[in-house]
Amino acid sequence: MQAEAVAPAEQLPVEKPVKVMVVDDSAVVRGIVSRWLEEERGLEVVARHANGKLAVQDVTRSAPDVILLDIDMPVMDGLEALPLLLRARPDVRVLMVSTLTKRNAEISFKALALGALDYVPKPETNREITTLPDFRDEVLRKVKALGGVRQRPIARGEATRAVLPFRQRAFSLVPPRIIAIGSSTGGPQALTSLLGSLAPSLARIPVLVAQHMPAMFTTILAERLARATGRDTREGTEGEPLVPGTIYVAPGNHHMTVRQSNLPRLSVTDGAPVNFCRPAVDPLFSSVADAFGPAALGIVLTGMGQDGAAGARAIADAGGSVMAQDEASSVIWGMPGAAAATGACAAFLPPLAIANAAAKLIRGERP
Repeated sequence: MQAEAVAPAEQLPVEKPVKVMVVDDSAVVRGIVSRWLEEERGLEVVARHANGKLAVQDVTRSAPDVILLDIDMPVMDGLEALPLLLRARPDVRVLMVSTLTKRNAEISFKALALGALDYVPKPETNREITTLPDFRDEVLRKVKALGGVRQRPIARGEATRAVLPFRQRAFSLVPPRIIAIGSSTGGPQALTSLLGSLAPSLARIPVLVAQHMPAMFTTILAERLARATGRDTREGTEGEPLVPGTIYVAPGNHHMTVRQSNLPRLSVTDGAPVNFCRPAVDPLFSSVADAFGPAALGIVLTGMGQDGAAGARAIADAGGSVMAQDEASSVIWGMPGAAAATGACAAFLPPLAIANAAAKLIRGERP
């Protein structure tokens, strides 16, 4: 039998490096972060600037794929520069960087509404930047994820695999008595869209949300979801019972799960990170599967990584229903794509369509 011909090496696609601009008023931070990026294969620092005005003036020339944009800077701060950067280079992906204060968390949420895709909490001192590995790891992980979305060559044979449909499971015949949602990059916007539309159907059902966010950010997320939905929305607390019509957000730096007793209650702990995350989606989903079985509905929204995939499988194996955000509407199709690959999902839809399908399930109808 004749062997399959192998394309010459020069015909294989060549992966271009992800070009990064670093914008921070601290020369020390610019230098440290740039060094981290340059040490990573596939990343290239094309510009470093001390304020937003310089970044705006240079963005067309340097043509970055990803911008690390500090918030507090002289001359022009990050929030003022953001829309100008996006106007000059609409396809650039902006990662906001800020120290972890309530003010900066609120500004970061405004930046997400203006077009930034994600954020990284920055240590308060330069010394902490060099001694705390979590900041370095998160910067590199998010830059790679955002850069990989923008330009990702298809490897030989991958195009054929990409068009194959994922195996799907049927929706549960039991109307859901709880909804658990997991999200990460792009999640705040997707959550606002989904829950804002679904809110009228939530009078008799609680909603649990695990969004990858640090402390203070989750507090503001709960406040914003409360305004968007008109529902009682708050960070979950240890031991509180689940109340229908209430939306519970996992507090930053804590896992949130359900423990079953005569009355299902929340458990909020500071256990070890799962999938590099705390809060994580997998523990929440797995606990909901154990407590509610076929009456559980899990929803996996946009985000990088694979958190939520194992939990989605647990919900489906318990007889519940799982939906994942579709690739076209996701900022990053990492988490929903990983859930889809398990074969646990009954549908892949944009957030508004997920809300419509969930409302039908709550009414006992088929989507």
